Amino acid sequence: MTSFIDAHRGEYGVEPICEVLPIAPSTYYEHKRRESDPSRQPERARRDAALSEEIQHVWEENRKVYGARKVWRQLGREGIMVARCTVERLMRRMGLVGAVRGKRIRTTIPDEAAVRLDDLVERNFTASRPNQLWVADLTYVATWSGFVYVAFVVDAFSRRIVGWPVSRSLRSDLALDALEQALYARPDTESLVHHSDRGGQYLAIRYTERLREAGIEPSVGSVGDAYDNALAETIIGLYKTEVIRGRGPWRGVEHVEFETLDWVDWFNTRRLLEPIGHMPTAVFEELHYHPKEAPALVAGLR
Repeated sequence: MTSFIDAHRGEYGVEPICEVLPIAPSTYYEHKRRESDPSRQPERARRDAALSEEIQHVWEENRKVYGARKVWRQLGREGIMVARCTVERLMRRMGLVGAVRGKRIRTTIPDEAAVRLDDLVERNFTASRPNQLWVADLTYVATWSGFVYVAFVVDAFSRRIVGWPVSRSLRSDLALDALEQALYARPDTESLVHHSDRGGQYLAIRYTERLREAGIEPSVGSVGDAYDNALAETIIGLYKTEVIRGRGPWRGVEHVEFETLDWVDWFNTRRLLEPIGHMPTAVFEELHYHPKEAPALVAGLR
C-alpha cells in the first residue's frame, strides 16, 4: 500500500488516499521515516535485516544449494545462534531455496556375460574406518558437444570422494581412471572392499584385475536390487542436483571438469553431511585419526 501511496500522493495527497485505503496517515509517515532512518526500525526488524545478510552470505558461499536446515547448521558453526524457524521464515521472504533432487537415470548397463561376483555389502554401507569400503558408480552430463561422463569412487566411512575423472566416452577406462585416482589418494588398501553395481565397466577384466592387483576385494550388487549401490547413487544424486541441474548450458568436457573439481573440493572440505553428524568429510576423518583433538574440532562446528 505504501508504494501505491508513493505513486499517487502527488496527484491526490496522502490523507485522501488513506481515507480510501485501510491505512492511517500516521502509519504511512512512520513507515517512510523508518525507510530513511533504519535505527527507527523495531528490534526484530533490525535483527531480521542483519540475519538476512548472514543467511545470504552462507547460501551464496555454499553454491546456492543449501536449504534452511543446512543454512541454520552453518550459521551455528559460525557462532550465529538463531532458531531454525527464523531461518526458514527469512529464507522464504528472501526467496532463497535449496537444491531439490530429481530422479537419477542409470548409465551402467548390466553385463550378463561377465563373471558373477559376490555381494559382500548387502546394502550395509557402513564402515568403521577409512579405506574399509569404497563404492563406485558413474553418471552423464549433456553438453553442447555431446554427452560427458563422470565416474566417482566414494569412501563409505566419511562419504569422501576419492576418485572422479571426467571423459567424453563411456568406456571401461573411465571407471578404471576413477579407481587409479582413488588408489593414488588412498594407497592403504589392506582389507578394503570395493563395491559397485553390475555395470559392464566394473565387471571388465582390466578393472577386476586391477582390483586384485591392489589387494582390494571386489563386491557387486545383486541383480534387480534397486538399493544394491545406494550410497554411490546418493552421492551422484547430490552431484546432479548441486552442480549439473540449473547451472547449464554445459559447453563441453572442460567446463564440466572444472565445475566438478570445484564441487568435489567443496564437498570434501566444507559441505555439511547429515549422516556423519552435520560436519564436512575432512573434519569427520580428522576426528577418526586424531581423537584427542575432538573437543577443539567439535567446538569449531558450533
